[in-house]
Amino acid sequence: MKPARTTISRRRFLRQSATALGAAIAAPTIIPASALGRGGARAPSERITMGFIGVGGQGNGHLLGGAWTYVPGGYSARRDVQVLAVCDAWKDRRDTATRRVNENYAEIFGKGKYQSCEAYRDFRDVLARPDIDAVLIASPVHWHGVMAIMAAKAGKDIYCEKPVAITIRESQAIKETVQRYARIFQAGTQQRSEYGGKFRRACELVRNGAIGELKEVYACRPGGSFEWKRFSPAQPVPEGLDWDLALGPAPWQEYAGVANAHMFCGIGDINWGPHHYDIVQWALDADRSGPVEMFFENNVLQYRYASGVVVHAQHFPGDTTGSSGGGRFIGTNGWIAVDRENLTASNPAILQMPLDPNGPRLYRADSHSGNFLDCVRTRQQPICDVETAHRSISAVLLGGIALQLERTLKWDPQREQFLNDEAANRLLATTFRTPWVI
Repeated sequence: MKPARTTISRRRFLRQSATALGAAIAAPTIIPASALGRGGARAPSERITMGFIGVGGQGNGHLLGGAWTYVPGGYSARRDVQVLAVCDAWKDRRDTATRRVNENYAEIFGKGKYQSCEAYRDFRDVLARPDIDAVLIASPVHWHGVMAIMAAKAGKDIYCEKPVAITIRESQAIKETVQRYARIFQAGTQQRSEYGGKFRRACELVRNGAIGELKEVYACRPGGSFEWKRFSPAQPVPEGLDWDLALGPAPWQEYAGVANAHMFCGIGDINWGPHHYDIVQWALDADRSGPVEMFFENNVLQYRYASGVVVHAQHFPGDTTGSSGGGRFIGTNGWIAVDRENLTASNPAILQMPLDPNGPRLYRADSHSGNFLDCVRTRQQPICDVETAHRSISAVLLGGIALQLERTLKWDPQREQFLNDEAANRLLATTFRTPWVI
């Protein structure tokens, strides 16, 4: 299929790029000691320059420090990063975040009026800057695909929060565009890197036969799909909010409150589901494939993989272990359960078993943000690369389609379409509002 198309014109892109470059040349040159690589900071030529798109919640945590960043102070406190742009459709959010970044840099560089970060309303102005290497996308979820595709076309590397897409066709378009433009893409499913390596250890044990032949997985979450929700009643648009830009690809409707601005709703669990199914896919060695059948047993969604493994879209009966991003893996010789707090097994000795000397070893990264930055420098693929991200969100979305249709579906993971089921195939895509066309 063709990658996403957008209507940003070549003339506008070049004009914006020239303006940004001219402003950078015209700005006063400040060369503190840290800019020369002293004082623990890297020299400018070694720093990755970044723009942050969406700073209302998770994006703000990434930028300034929060529960999902795992680095005190966030990206703006890293000595190997220079944040040059903050973008949000809400003026107060972008202005506050920009001020805090500049205050942070003033302290780092020892300059009371040091200014390096600019605030933007329109993300296209960030993408047009030739001096930005990478962007972190933490906008409302209906924007993720369009922004990631445009960022790749603009030559930016991308860290994109989950869910990376709201339909499978959108996810395919992201993958194809990122690969075509040879960009680095890291999905925000950080469990592969963080939490002391619990998830990696669990998946390595499973794949090395520590519990015998894998038979079942309890994924603890249903699949999920996105729906456009209509909100009411209409309210005045708050001062400082660009409502048309906040809606973006969503169908037009009047502003009806903050929840309305996120356009977030669906069937099942498209929010937490990507964390759970990303780990399921990792343990099943399915980062380049996926399930072949979705069906129902006792009204509970099930997935079947080509290996014969059945994934239950629920908790193990009577047990909530795995609630925070994990699951339970059951084999012929025992079970392993993992989540962000726990790594347990039917026999504690399982967790101490040495791995098969000839068995698989999984990608190791001890910092999700650090892995992304390392890969921006080296051009190696990150731990949650674009194909992995595509396959993980596809598993979630396939379950969401089955939940909508409430019947068995057969899926071809190579051709990425349902078998002999046009009604299901029509649910692989959605319509976006012009000009945000994928």
